[in-house]
Amino acid sequence: MRIALTADPELPVPPRLYGGIERIIDMLARQLVERGHEVTLFAHRDSATAGRLVPWPGLASNSLAGGVRNAAVLTQAVWRGDFDMVHSFSRVAYLTPILPTPIPKLMTYQRPISARTVRVGQALSGGTLAFVGISHWMMRHVEHIGRWFMVPNGVPLETYEFKPKVADDAPFVFLGRLEEIKGPHLAIEIARRCGRKLVLAGNIPPEHQAWFDAVVAPHIDGSQITFVGPVDDIQKNALLGQACAFLMPILWDEPFGIVMAEAMACGTPVLGLNRGSVAEVVEDGVTGFVTETVGELVERAGQIGALDRGACRARVERLYSADAVTDGYLAVYEQLLAARPRGR
Repeated sequence: MRIALTADPELPVPPRLYGGIERIIDMLARQLVERGHEVTLFAHRDSATAGRLVPWPGLASNSLAGGVRNAAVLTQAVWRGDFDMVHSFSRVAYLTPILPTPIPKLMTYQRPISARTVRVGQALSGGTLAFVGISHWMMRHVEHIGRWFMVPNGVPLETYEFKPKVADDAPFVFLGRLEEIKGPHLAIEIARRCGRKLVLAGNIPPEHQAWFDAVVAPHIDGSQITFVGPVDDIQKNALLGQACAFLMPILWDEPFGIVMAEAMACGTPVLGLNRGSVAEVVEDGVTGFVTETVGELVERAGQIGALDRGACRARVERLYSADAVTDGYLAVYEQLLAARPRGR
């Protein structure tokens, strides 16, 4: 197949540090090329992923002028007949000029889904635009609109080394944006109540720096609570692999949470609050514990040593590996191509 993949224009594919969606796109592109498909990636000019790169001329998703230019570049390539399938991980707006055309189009949502946008896309495309949610939870309120599939996010297994055993005094790890809805302050509370060390890692969004300075920073003592900042893939692998558990005390409805799959790929179980897709990604009592409150997480943390780290790795291999994700998307592509309407 000749496949066009689109990414948001702000970050390169793959990203250098932060950028979970861009990692998924890079993983999928590489897998598709390895399997013999032709991939053209529309993305940031500094991208270096598999296939052919077409740089976006506009570098901001919220720019009207940039969006029009990006849509024009994609439209021209589609009208030249370069592709059998257009798979968007970026903005539905970039697809607007090609929505009425018969070429199959697939929109993967990695963020909260707007029912209005789905309705508009469905109407303008005449059914040639299908949709993917990365968890059943995130698409539950829109799956009656249009044609929906569920393909979860995943991780390249070769990036994450399985650690079957860790030290008795292994720390908890928190990895993510250091802002309130991600729960780093709750991770600190859990670590203190459990008497465990905690390593915090991730970036601090500029708009949340004041909150971090007031709520999180005072607890960082370099002994029980340490902060290592943003990490690359090599550092992430080492960090997650040496943890007794990964803490996911989120205060918002996470659509998927790739970092949970990354932790489990290392054999590290997850302690998470039951928000969004956490209970869908983590098998409670097998690959971690999912509870309603921080107090319950503290109680279950005492049982973390009884979990089989091999079961964590096995769940990722079965459901969230690069192969599993690519198989899922290829099955969707084949269905859409089989239903492609005739005509130009």
